[in-house]
Amino acid sequence: MHRFTRVVLSAFVFSATLTPLALAQNLPTSWVDKDTGHRVIRLTNEPGSSGFYFNVNAYTPDGKEMVYNAPDGIHVMDLATRKTRLLVPNPPRPENTDGASGLRLGVHTIVVGKKTPSVFFSKFDAATKTGSVYSANVYTGAIKKLATLPPRANVVTVNADETLAAGTYIEGKGADYGEHRVNPPGVKPGFLVQPQNKGQMMEQRLAAHLPLVLFTINLQTGKMTTLLHSTDWVNHLLFSPSDPTLLMYCHEGPWQKVDRIWMIHTDGTHNTLIHKRTMAMEIAGHEFWGLDGQTIWYDWQYPKGEDFFLAGYNLQTHKRTAFHMQRNEWSIHFNLTKDLDLFTGDGGDPGQVAKAPDGEWIELFHPEMLKVTGINEPDFWQPGVFHAEHLVNMSHHNYRLEPNVRFSPDKKLVIFTSNMFGDSYVFAVEVAKAVNPSASEIHSTPALAKQFNPVDPTPLHTPAAKK
Repeated sequence: MHRFTRVVLSAFVFSATLTPLALAQNLPTSWVDKDTGHRVIRLTNEPGSSGFYFNVNAYTPDGKEMVYNAPDGIHVMDLATRKTRLLVPNPPRPENTDGASGLRLGVHTIVVGKKTPSVFFSKFDAATKTGSVYSANVYTGAIKKLATLPPRANVVTVNADETLAAGTYIEGKGADYGEHRVNPPGVKPGFLVQPQNKGQMMEQRLAAHLPLVLFTINLQTGKMTTLLHSTDWVNHLLFSPSDPTLLMYCHEGPWQKVDRIWMIHTDGTHNTLIHKRTMAMEIAGHEFWGLDGQTIWYDWQYPKGEDFFLAGYNLQTHKRTAFHMQRNEWSIHFNLTKDLDLFTGDGGDPGQVAKAPDGEWIELFHPEMLKVTGINEPDFWQPGVFHAEHLVNMSHHNYRLEPNVRFSPDKKLVIFTSNMFGDSYVFAVEVAKAVNPSASEIHSTPALAKQFNPVDPTPLHTPAAKK
């Protein structure tokens, strides 16, 4: 009998006596998706492990190591050997902590540096209710404290030359974002998990008009610089991967109620709106940088829930590009390669904004620019289309956990997080189809996942009102 088949048949027999980690090691590690022909690989063994948010760099500058999160701390994976090691351990979590309070405790990755092989992370002190920023060298393990933040401040991004971090804090004694987070049933808390009450929370937070400060902090001197005072909800901060003086951020809230995507320089100048809405119920968001730092990409719907594009704005040429896709091809998040020859998306269940009846797939997109034969002007959108290819059938994944796709540095894998086996793990799927796989390797991904996680995710597909 093939080893993989033995694992499937024996998993339930030993589950009662195995520790969570030992049980995870008995889960399938590789198979070929019957519906797509692509090989799926489970990369991590730690139950509750997850990759980074889709627009946050997870790779060392040499492209050899990937950083990911797990309940016991920050881990590093050698992408060539797929061996993992714990880099920064999490301190023990106090009992009776859950929701937002539990999420704040411990160590939290910010980003992997673009200049040095450093993982930047924050650590919250429950006693003083303040956080500090640290770096950990991926190869030596050396940890260095960089800056102490003022009370209630949080930093979420580090610039390209690793001199500045940026974040926000609420002035005064008003409520903090996330204090009333409600986790969805059947999904464990985590930073990639949509809260059950997200729509209500976003409406309330937008309407609160809390006095907020957008700031940078110098990681060498500790000097703080205020970029903005605002009563708008500022969120989704992300430094350019190439220009250390350029910060992208958003005006958060229900997307149809805000002009969302902005950028500002680190001296507080050139505060610029990237996409101005021109239609009622038009939305644009989940913005991210192209890997060369020249283009800002984002999900554009014109109008919301009806017509779907991945839009790009080139900061140098001011050219705007829009790749059209069908309803079932829309994804919560998108990502791309540096040379823009391939894009990827993580799909979505019927409860997401697209309400796609068959959208639960990890997708590979082959972009095509359309030939323009008529009138064209410099300020016109340049049209393109996505030709979608299914990579993984995700119908046994609960989409309250967002998969957050990204390409590996060599473009051979699409890496994502999934709870198809119950707990979340980091997975990868090969971009190229499997060549002559044996019959014992080919499995229906939903059917396989159901053997280890009998819970049907379908009843949990409730409208997320996520935008």
